[in-house]
Amino acid sequence: MLELDLLLNEFMERGYAQLEPDAQHCFDRILDYPDAVLLEWLMGRIRPTDKDVAQIVQSIRSTAAH
Repeated sequence: MLELDLLLNEFMERGYAQLEPDAQHCFDRILDYPDAVLLEWLMGRIRPTDKDVAQIVQSIRSTAAH
């Protein structure tokens, strides 16, 4: 999914290195979710129930907004 690839690649380039190791591990975990779920999270249409995942999603969204 192109939109998802663009968002995730931008975050990898601009935000991933700034994460603490635990947050990097959480980011790696979210890549196991189905693309459709990731896109809904990143578009803000639904919110992850896991608070750690929700924080990473917000970081990705913030990076994309700048």
